[in-house]
Amino acid sequence: MSHIMMAQGRGSKWIGYASIHFLFKFEIIVIYFRRCSNINNKDLLINEQIRDREVRVIDENGVQLGIMNIKEALRIAEEKKLDLVKIAPHANPPVCKIMDYGKYKFELAKKEKEAKKNQKVINVKEIRLTTTIEEHDFNVKVKNAVRFLQDGDKVKVSIRFRGREVLHPEIGEEIINKFIEKVKEYGVVEKKPKLDGKNITAVIAPKQQ
Repeated sequence: MSHIMMAQGRGSKWIGYASIHFLFKFEIIVIYFRRCSNINNKDLLINEQIRDREVRVIDENGVQLGIMNIKEALRIAEEKKLDLVKIAPHANPPVCKIMDYGKYKFELAKKEKEAKKNQKVINVKEIRLTTTIEEHDFNVKVKNAVRFLQDGDKVKVSIRFRGREVLHPEIGEEIINKFIEKVKEYGVVEKKPKLDGKNITAVIAPKQQ
């Protein structure tokens, strides 16, 4: 009787280990499946490009079909008039998903295009002034700054002091503050006028719409 109980105990342990092993492998597969959406198109092998003897297959609905010979996996995909796509090449065995690869690529390209469309690249345009700038030139540079800000770009306005001009940095600061005042309808000060060696600079960012 004790031998039977010991055998039953060993059997329970074996079943327990098998269950843990199965759950561990299942979790790995799920992780790989979740990562597949981040795999670059160049990394994806499809149909006859897949050279592995055995693969783990997931169907188009996300149902796991288990491990099978590559020929069987290709046959199932062909019957469904879909593609077999290797989505987790580094798994053991590799994980393949049955899907409409053409539709997948189209949807992916559509999402990437939409993401780029929503992205705004902000450039920094530099406008250089002088302590002796004439009113006409000053106003031209103000118009340029307004155009940059309306386009969504930042404006870096700067003055480089020459010779003894560096002894009176307040003159340069006054000119930059006047410039900021002229464009305040279109931009806000991101960095206040700051003296750095022989230069004084400020950064103006476009107003949020």
